[in-house]
Amino acid sequence: MKKINFIDAIRNPIITEKATILSDQNKTVFKVHERANKKTIKKNIEKLFKVNVIKVNIINQKSKLKMKQGKKSIKSGYKKAIITLKKGQSIDLTTGI
Repeated sequence: MKKINFIDAIRNPIITEKATILSDQNKTVFKVHERANKKTIKKNIEKLFKVNVIKVNIINQKSKLKMKQGKKSIKSGYKKAIITLKKGQSIDLTTGI
């Protein structure tokens, strides 16, 4: 099995209404690689953003069947991670890596 590079494990941040509400609780949401686990995500976030991660929750979004212009299509699923940071720390998503 190929080892996941720490830059490849974290795909992109998810910026939604729910994610911005979670940011008040020192939580940040990222889309991550399908084979990434909690330990690698924690280690990679700490390396990339130089913050202390307290907790990592992982959610698998399943693929969905959608109708588009009368045709069936599949919206692909993905894995997302909710990262809880130490109090007083934050990740600035506007700067990029």
